[in-house]
Amino acid sequence: MSALMWIAAGSLAAWLWLLLGQGFFWRTDVTLPRTGADGSEPPAPDGFGPPEPAIWPSVAVVVPARDESAVLPASLPSLLAQDYPGPAEIFLIDDGSSDGTGKLARELADEHGGLPLTVDSPGEPGPGWTGKLWAVRHGMALATTRLAADRGDPDGADRKDADGRDADRKDDGGADRKDGGGMDYLLLTDADIAHEPDSLRELVRAAETNGLDLVSQMARLRVVTYWERLIVPAFVYFFAQLYPFRWVNRPRGRTAAAAGGCVLLRREAAERAGVPEAIRQAVIDDVALARAVKRSGGRIWLGLADRVDSVRPYPRLGELWRMVSRSAYTQLRHNPLLLLLTVAGLAVVYLVPPAAVVAGVLTGRPAPLALGAAAWALMAGSYIPMLRYYRQTLWLAPLLPLTALLYLLMTVDSAVRHHLGQGAAWKGRTYARPSAAP
Repeated sequence: MSALMWIAAGSLAAWLWLLLGQGFFWRTDVTLPRTGADGSEPPAPDGFGPPEPAIWPSVAVVVPARDESAVLPASLPSLLAQDYPGPAEIFLIDDGSSDGTGKLARELADEHGGLPLTVDSPGEPGPGWTGKLWAVRHGMALATTRLAADRGDPDGADRKDADGRDADRKDDGGADRKDGGGMDYLLLTDADIAHEPDSLRELVRAAETNGLDLVSQMARLRVVTYWERLIVPAFVYFFAQLYPFRWVNRPRGRTAAAAGGCVLLRREAAERAGVPEAIRQAVIDDVALARAVKRSGGRIWLGLADRVDSVRPYPRLGELWRMVSRSAYTQLRHNPLLLLLTVAGLAVVYLVPPAAVVAGVLTGRPAPLALGAAAWALMAGSYIPMLRYYRQTLWLAPLLPLTALLYLLMTVDSAVRHHLGQGAAWKGRTYARPSAAP
């Protein structure tokens, strides 16, 4: 047998294992849990899904935002319009924006009303902190201060923010204002994420009914342009392959992950895990958060969203390239050996099948052709559920090797940029490796 035949056979074997032994990562049926903690599913008062909580817990919605004026008009109104029965308040933390993000947020709150909105800025990140987590820390502290004030604590009654400054709070002025005083839960959501009106209600209902400490939904990313169609569904597909949702959701499993665009976190679990302080240097903060919560004994859940969408456009290849490459090498722990193994693995799993087919056709050798075609068919078939989830043409499935090649090149580029001191760059900030950070 030739070397190509052996490699093609290895690729086919790898695909058989991935399909059956990697947590059925390719399936897209992991959505918000609809059963109670005991596995039952009694009817809710409205006749749909599990029962609603007798008393709805309070929620502080924390939105870190840095230069987000382009997407805020499509996302913030959806948060303001949340139909949530319990106390809830939004804290938009303006992380040093230069495009008027904070001012625009206040104007949108004035225009749309709805949930009360507090806009504040934490200043430049402290030593060893990423900008997003510094903003999250500030939002959590601001919500805690609000809790003290709303409960009559004289130390918090002046409604100062975490650093002693006056926070700017906007609400609709109505008698039915939902006050965020309790902060039983935190909803951490990005500034580009739009929520359907019942999104917060369903997240809290899932957490309360199933005894979950962290509930995260992978927002449906925008897919409009050619490059978005080619690359975005594969981004979620590869993420699920790396962190199979079914493994993440096992209470005693070791796999932990979350999708940072939409994370509902129980306050007690955050305190028990010591977040965000414990993960302050994390560039891939969503996965670090999930690991911290799970390590501290919390129950976590991750799945695909039906009613949570990202409105951020990535119309050109360069923008998608930067989105992936800024953290790809961080995912590999800045380890050259892991980079080499990843490149080899991507080549064997995704590039060998079409290469074997082409070689088999050109040389007239049926064995590499058959093995390569079988592996390619399994690969394409595993991608179809994700394409259907994104409502894309199934003709993109055979192009997955091309998409994988692009991701391979993005990963190599990420490593090169890190070694040049240009890695983990985002909106004017470049973050050092954790071991190199002060």
